[in-house]
Amino acid sequence: MLDWMKRAGGTRDRVDNAMEDVGSYFGNRWLGRSLGLLLGLYLLVTLLLGWYWSQEPEPFPVQQSAAAAAEQAQRQLVTGYTTVATLKRVSSTLLDKPGGYLSNDIAPPGLWLDNMPSWEYGVLVQVRDLSRSLRKDFARSQSQSTEDPDLAKAEPHLNFDNRSWALPASETEYRDGLKFLDSYLARLSDPAQPQAIFYARADNLNNWLGDVSTRLGSLSQRLSASVGRVRLNTDIAPQEAASKGLIPQVNEEIVKTPWLQIDNVFYEARGQAWALSHLLRAIEVDFADVLAKKNATVSVRQIIRELEAAQAPLWSPMVLNGSGYGILANHSLVMANYISRANAAIIDLRMLLAQG
Repeated sequence: MLDWMKRAGGTRDRVDNAMEDVGSYFGNRWLGRSLGLLLGLYLLVTLLLGWYWSQEPEPFPVQQSAAAAAEQAQRQLVTGYTTVATLKRVSSTLLDKPGGYLSNDIAPPGLWLDNMPSWEYGVLVQVRDLSRSLRKDFARSQSQSTEDPDLAKAEPHLNFDNRSWALPASETEYRDGLKFLDSYLARLSDPAQPQAIFYARADNLNNWLGDVSTRLGSLSQRLSASVGRVRLNTDIAPQEAASKGLIPQVNEEIVKTPWLQIDNVFYEARGQAWALSHLLRAIEVDFADVLAKKNATVSVRQIIRELEAAQAPLWSPMVLNGSGYGILANHSLVMANYISRANAAIIDLRMLLAQG
């Protein structure tokens, strides 16, 4: 009798243990499937969110936007207002577009994106160049004049590190810079404050266009290097070689953009083209008299047309990098064509502005 009870008890224990093992198996399996489902859902959401955040902002009507901003703030639309208001709107787009400012993100999906941060940097380059020109040229009557206090404070804020995420964050610094730009706009449109002035002169415009031309020339070289270019370097300066009766030594080196950086340079170029096309439309408004006297209005519009063509939608899922004459397209070379044409038109425009 005792042996039978022991055997029955052992059997019952084995059944209980088996049931626990089965429950543990199905519980772990359910937990694993749940975690896998949650992970898959998270990746899908971040993928869709990253795609949405990577959409480039649409262009906006410059003149209407400036007029609406002036009317909303109850300000006069004076000379220079359209240019500064457009600079402020372009800068605000970096912060207020879908996803906000992404260059300093440290969490997905912003951490995984590189095309939109490159686009943001391209816009930021043009914002910084114009803010510097406002401080040193447009708001000063001559080289010995005192710089505007608001523009002197706005420029350092807009030149802050574009990848700082805390203490302080890039967004905080840029918004502070926009506050100083708005303060300058308020003073510029107020007849009671004559210290705030915008000098729409040909020499001031020419100085800023010189910076723009330098930027576009560098972009064109970087875009063209997507397929590898042979560059010639001289070890002996031409003057020294001529004085000694020697032929300069020529060395060749291949300059090629790293494969992982090709799309970054491409989207940086699109960002600069987007910002510059808006800024030039504002310049066309505020410098209308100067451009008309120099017969340069058509030149400005041609530059804008080339820059807008560089922003055409990219239907390919990735930036292609064909050899140039191969089967596949090379989007970088197409972009370099538009940028080079815009730069050539800017050089011609500067010649017109420099003429008496």
